[in-house]
Amino acid sequence: MSKEIQNLWREVRELSLGTEIDRLDSPPSPVQFLRDYVSQSKPCVISNAIAHWPALKLWSDPAYLAGALSNDLVSLHLTPNGCADAVTPINEKESTGDLCFASSHVEKVPFPEALEAVRSSTKGKSVAYLQQQNDCFRTEYSTVASDCDGDIAWATEALGCSPEAVNLWIGTDLSVTSFHKDHYENLYAVVSGEKHFLLLPPTDVHRLYVQRYPAANYSYDRDTEAFKLEIEQSLRHVPWCSVDPYPSPEKEASERLKYPLFFNGPKPFHCTVKAGEILYLPSMWFHHVSQTPGDGGYTIAVNYWYDMQFDVKYAYFNFLQSLSYESSSLSPILSWREDEDSESGDAEKGCSELLWRVRFVLAAGTLWLWHRSI
Repeated sequence: MSKEIQNLWREVRELSLGTEIDRLDSPPSPVQFLRDYVSQSKPCVISNAIAHWPALKLWSDPAYLAGALSNDLVSLHLTPNGCADAVTPINEKESTGDLCFASSHVEKVPFPEALEAVRSSTKGKSVAYLQQQNDCFRTEYSTVASDCDGDIAWATEALGCSPEAVNLWIGTDLSVTSFHKDHYENLYAVVSGEKHFLLLPPTDVHRLYVQRYPAANYSYDRDTEAFKLEIEQSLRHVPWCSVDPYPSPEKEASERLKYPLFFNGPKPFHCTVKAGEILYLPSMWFHHVSQTPGDGGYTIAVNYWYDMQFDVKYAYFNFLQSLSYESSSLSPILSWREDEDSESGDAEKGCSELLWRVRFVLAAGTLWLWHRSI
């Protein structure tokens, strides 16, 4: 199967995606956006789409935000390393050993205090990030919501619905978002600074080595300024991508051996989204995000999550990730369903090569149609 799946990665790029993310000088019409990007599950970066937002001029000034939001409590996320919602060693003093899915410590604080914590973040001590993903822009930050549009009008018309959630992100270059995917059509607008995205299409799911990790949470003691990482008492496991695309020099060799599908396969798509630009990130695309601060000493973005259609594309993806593809000592776990039947996995291993090839041809054909004409 390895040859066929690798051919799929190549053909998806040749037939539809190309080698670079499209850049548009102006917002597309709803028809163009739906036809050329949404229906083909193809990202693009759009310039001159939010030039009219007051936020572009106002939010680079910390004094403006601190004053406008002086009476508002916001959710501040704290970690020792800037890596929240990420795979982390349970014992952080050891670079190897058991791993977990670590979530940040979250507390409600006045916005001026939160903004100062973000700007003064120090890796190894405390890294603060404003990243509450619960429609926070329309709740916690409603005081400044009028500085941006309530939706992206041409996307709303094309998708036939209003945003399910609008979120605000404020952080520094110390905060990094690990590889993951979302079940939303994402319009990601950068207001200050720059965001750097690594992107992989859903067809490349095998390359991210999805594993289930025990869920853990950081706790933070303000008196001692110490973090503690603890596994949740009611044990649960979170499926998450294992690959760090930027390993430290001392780990790079071992990471390349552990995850050859990622490091030896086609290069991820890369794009930088600057202040005033919007990235359309299709649903179920894997993305890794880092950032460069702007004039205020932080990066700010507002993203609009539109509901995805759980249609034939979702069925194709589930089929593709169910294919068994072992390429290293660490085998990707391709199904994310918690109630997966282990007996069905044994049965799949016993399928003849001919049956797998027939299944793959069907999947490849439908995936080709997905990217070309849906």
